Amino acid sequence: MKQINEYKHKKILVLGLAKSGVSAASLLHKLGAFVTVNDKKPLSENPEAQGLLEHGITVICGSHPVELLDDGFELIVKNPGIPYFNPMIEAAVEKGIPVITEIELAYQISEAPFIGITGTNGKTTTTTLLFEMLASAEKHPLIAGNIGTVAADVAQEAGPGNWIVTELSSFQLMGVSSFKPKIAIITNLYDAHLDYHQTKEGYVSAKANITKNQTEAEYLIVNADQEEVMKIASQSKAHIVPFSVNKELNSGAFVKDGWIIFNGEQIIETDAVALPGRHNLENILSAVAAAILSGANTRAICDVLRTFTGVRHRLQYVDEISGRKFFNDSKATNILATKNALAAFHSPVVLLAGGLDRGNEFDELIPALENVKVLVTFGQTADKIGQAGQQAGIKTILHVDNVEKAVPEAFKHSKAGDIILLSPACASWDQYKTFEVRGDMFIDAVHKLK
Repeated sequence: MKQINEYKHKKILVLGLAKSGVSAASLLHKLGAFVTVNDKKPLSENPEAQGLLEHGITVICGSHPVELLDDGFELIVKNPGIPYFNPMIEAAVEKGIPVITEIELAYQISEAPFIGITGTNGKTTTTTLLFEMLASAEKHPLIAGNIGTVAADVAQEAGPGNWIVTELSSFQLMGVSSFKPKIAIITNLYDAHLDYHQTKEGYVSAKANITKNQTEAEYLIVNADQEEVMKIASQSKAHIVPFSVNKELNSGAFVKDGWIIFNGEQIIETDAVALPGRHNLENILSAVAAAILSGANTRAICDVLRTFTGVRHRLQYVDEISGRKFFNDSKATNILATKNALAAFHSPVVLLAGGLDRGNEFDELIPALENVKVLVTFGQTADKIGQAGQQAGIKTILHVDNVEKAVPEAFKHSKAGDIILLSPACASWDQYKTFEVRGDMFIDAVHKLK
């Protein structure tokens, strides 16, 4: 960890706790800052805040009082989930108080170079896949960011011989000023988080922050099949490394004649890759490019590609029972993710789908249901998805209470050779706290079948 003096004796407000807020507050306190933490949750229900209080950090809980900003703070470290239209943030911007997120602190103290991965879909799979490739090549990677491990904690333990492989959300990237990854990846860009960013332009602009400080000494790996991503690349000063699943490139990563190619070198045959799905080729190509640029050897990369079957809750293979293969894709919280999951399979599919009703219809899903023989729906959108299934010509459509009841029904209406796929196309919050909980319920129900 670099011992920096930038925050010594500065008055800093950490707004919002959760994991990143606790880490940021503790780190700033260690760096000699005068830290105040403000969290909306009452102190009596806030063990994280109580722990910081015991370490001598000022804690204000129960609300976000705008008048707190009159206390002369020189910096705000914001929890990524707090939007910029929050009254506290709007007031801070008006007062000219800089607002950053915890990833900025992590970068400033890190002795290890960063690899930053962002995009709409595929971030977690790409991050995990790249981490495994670098570990196989003995490049001593550490994993951090939006994937669940706070970057500021990881950076404190990292040395010059490590790589910090970091999944980055648009929320985190809005709060960076000097952050400069040695290697950056933009997997793809689709409409997302418009409730937070207000416009797609705002969302894309936040994603583009991953490369705003890069120079010719750094690399930006980009999806050459997406015009919007390439527009970001055209404005970057980094060395651009494209990848494509649709076309042959002069350089970068692409697929040709059944081979994954990087800079003209055949890496591995696509048939030898364990991770299913055409959409995962984007993740694989970008991870291969980043691994090679990080110094990983081809053998280590191929060893991982032959064995890596996916991240938990992301088209995760669960088990095979009586000839039926079960896949958990609970992270598919939108229609596009479910379409991608369905495109990964050629065998008949029994699809389990449904969840939170955000007011949208599911007409966009209909063409992707061509290979679905049975549709099992649940949650608030059960009827809407069922109607889409009827329009797609699915003859067997079942409506059940929840995922746990969907699994035995799916098994009952399937036969050997079928795929039983949980890919809800909806968020989980109508019935489950998180998509992880929903996926775990699916896995438990599959195990109970045995």
